[in-house]
Amino acid sequence: MTDLNAILTPGMLVRHPDWPDWGVGQVQSNIGGRITVNFREQGKVVIDGSRIVLVPVFDEGN
Repeated sequence: MTDLNAILTPGMLVRHPDWPDWGVGQVQSNIGGRITVNFREQGKVVIDGSRIVLVPVFDEGN
């Protein structure tokens, strides 16, 4: 399985696949598979990248 989370760098925008209500989040850090994201509606969340594959957002309108 390809680790799609490995491409995530600070500043990139993402969505959580299981929690769309959190809105778009901005990656704060991605260290050792632990991805810290600041979501608009949820605040700062640390994601275990081995369990959740975040969805990159390239156009905030989508």
